Amino acid sequence: MTGKRHITLSIEGMSCASCVGRVDRALAALPGVLDPMVNLAAETAQMDLDAPGRVAEVAAALDGLGYPARRATVTLSVASMSCASCVGRVDKALAALPGVETVNVNLAAETATVTYLEGVVTPAELIAAAGDIGYPATLAEANSAMDRGARKDAEARETAKKALIAAALALPVFVMEMGGHMIPAFHHLIAGTIGQQTSWIVQFILTTLVLVGPGRLFYVKGIPALLRGAPDMNSLVAVGTGAAYLYSLTATFLPALLPEAVRAVYFEAAAVIVVLILLGRFLEARAKGRTGAAIRALLGLQVRTARVLRDGEAVELGIEAIRPGDILLVRPGERIAVDGEVTEGTSYLDESMITGEPLPVAKAPGDAVTGGTVNGTGSFRFRATRVGADTTLAQIIRMVEQAQGAKLPIQGMVDRITLWFVPAVMSAALLTVLVWLIFGPDPALTLALVAGVSVLIIACPCAMGLATPTSIMVGTGRAAEMGVLFRKGDALQQLSGVGIVALDKTGTVTEGRPELTDLVLAEGVERAELLAQVAAVEARSEHPIAEAILRAARAEGAETLEADQFISITGYGVRAQVAGREVLVGADRLMAREGIETGPLAEEEARLAARGRSALFAAVDGRIAAVIAVADPVKPASAAAIAALHGMGLKVAMITGDKQATAEAIARETGIDRVIAGVLPEGKVAALDRLRGEGGKLAFVGDGINDAPALAHADVGIAIGTGTDVAIESADVVLMSGDLRGVVNAVEISRATMRNIRQNLFWAFGYNTALIPVAAGVLYPAFGLLLSPVLAAGAMALSSVFVLTNALRLRRVRPAMDEHPEGGRGGVAARAVPAE
Repeated sequence: MTGKRHITLSIEGMSCASCVGRVDRALAALPGVLDPMVNLAAETAQMDLDAPGRVAEVAAALDGLGYPARRATVTLSVASMSCASCVGRVDKALAALPGVETVNVNLAAETATVTYLEGVVTPAELIAAAGDIGYPATLAEANSAMDRGARKDAEARETAKKALIAAALALPVFVMEMGGHMIPAFHHLIAGTIGQQTSWIVQFILTTLVLVGPGRLFYVKGIPALLRGAPDMNSLVAVGTGAAYLYSLTATFLPALLPEAVRAVYFEAAAVIVVLILLGRFLEARAKGRTGAAIRALLGLQVRTARVLRDGEAVELGIEAIRPGDILLVRPGERIAVDGEVTEGTSYLDESMITGEPLPVAKAPGDAVTGGTVNGTGSFRFRATRVGADTTLAQIIRMVEQAQGAKLPIQGMVDRITLWFVPAVMSAALLTVLVWLIFGPDPALTLALVAGVSVLIIACPCAMGLATPTSIMVGTGRAAEMGVLFRKGDALQQLSGVGIVALDKTGTVTEGRPELTDLVLAEGVERAELLAQVAAVEARSEHPIAEAILRAARAEGAETLEADQFISITGYGVRAQVAGREVLVGADRLMAREGIETGPLAEEEARLAARGRSALFAAVDGRIAAVIAVADPVKPASAAAIAALHGMGLKVAMITGDKQATAEAIARETGIDRVIAGVLPEGKVAALDRLRGEGGKLAFVGDGINDAPALAHADVGIAIGTGTDVAIESADVVLMSGDLRGVVNAVEISRATMRNIRQNLFWAFGYNTALIPVAAGVLYPAFGLLLSPVLAAGAMALSSVFVLTNALRLRRVRPAMDEHPEGGRGGVAARAVPAE
């Protein structure tokens, strides 16, 4: 595209006139940018470009300047895509629009997700661009998965009706022509009654009805695509059946144009090909509708209405009318509408749709509730905290949809091949006809026609285009049902190739709720006084160890004191003033840093660490006062999950801030292979690099804020769903359950999906590689075998159905671990282990 173009960009980050000046100067300095006008109030920049292709350069310059142009993402529902070549053309047409940055076309979902620069291109232009090349598009609705399921059901019913009509018309044609070939007596019967010419005329009438009726869609879509120089699967069918039909038409009504030896009709081939392809599309539509079952199931959990208190009265409102702060009433057996916090009443909730745990969870005032979960027999009220797109269920649906629409790295090869595949097939068909005409035996024209049509029909690239996206859709949907959410599509492929799983400890391997187990005092120190001082300091900290000390202080009735001048020293401990005295609580490295001798308490600390305790020192006014030991029980499922990972051939490492002896105690209990201890939060990234050097790709599992850098740095970051939002946002995979069984299931579904994709690709490429030469007649010289166009159509239809059916097998993948280890949550003896 060339020519001057005026654009208006929406700019982020401009807050003053100097910002405007910087943006203005930067734009004016760019080649090809004319008359830039930057408006602070409107937060826009208008300009003329000497060529539409300059848009990307302008966007890159603004990004580098720190005032990025706003982007928007829209999902289009695209109709009429039937094969991988269609995907390439839609992708190319949308990507060619100025302002479009990324395009992800999904054949299985029949969608195109487009990220574009606001102001440069609009959704209406995107829709028009797809429509101009023969693929009508509309904006996908919020409940697109529901709509898509209904649409595919309707499409399946419509295709089935067409297939039945075509079959009813084609059956007499097939019987009259092929019956005569297979049963000589039947041939003589036709010849002696209605005659061959009348038989051909009847076949002509019935076949014409098939082609202009149920088969019309192949010509309406295929011929225009061929004339545009962008042939697709419909073009292959249209040319193949059209050639057979026109040849038969000539033999029937203009026989003098053909040598007597080659006067034959192939009406049955044209008619039956349409029947078989329609049958294949019917099965394909049914299978496609089932690939989105997981999303539809999740959407089915969304409540449409809820009882809300307004002006003291309970009123029934649509879910879209609920606002944060509203008080909702929940009756027994009802599904929770939105996320919130219980304000009144008690009950038990079935949260299995979120956590996978079947046991109901008790809820009382102050407890959080999640939209989509089911209330038990009690009734209560709760305050809405997150509504609409912010609810946990909405976020889960969004994650699954994004993962299902992802394009994996493995898909790149498929895209490159399918882009030229249909033109190559048409060239191969033409070459086949020429070779048969030049070198073939009599009747060469007939044999050339049969071989050429067979090549066109058998080589449809549908199976290639469906091989990857259908497996992704079904695999990520099944993963969601197992409590595994792939936030980033390529994580599905990456996870299948990891060799090491590195684990954070607190909240990941252990429960994350330590308890005070030991308080060893220095000579002359009173327990009650010290516990009160330490509790005052830890009251200002958010660390799990601080909570354990506070619970113990309250249980012992320690005096409540206030701490001033509180300082948290990351990776070391805390310091504060309590009743005029300086109190330090932290690891031995804090004492060393402050020059405080630990004396005989150092031996106590080593003994406690060897027993699996996490030991801290307390010092008052520069003198050592006590060793404090806490313990954090290992989660019941951790050891079994780690054993399952070993069974998958993976090594398991643990990265912790604890001392080596303490960490090794946990490793012995759970079967962890490798321990990297004494790591400060900022050192986890370096620890991952060390592990990566030993075992290739690795996954990191964590749940805390200090895990976010490591989650982002790992090849695959896996966040425990019970962790913080920061950790989850940094992760590639989110586990809705709170233990390591989810890691095992994530690896299992990743491997199963990639195995399924490879099977599909092997079939799709192997099918074409093997059968195109057969259709062309490579076996004819040696064995006298030439593939019938009818058999070619059947094989082609079955290839797509095979790929879809194989992908649907992923719905039967079972969790790699029993969801409930022996004894349930409390059935495994929990021994004390340390907290970080």
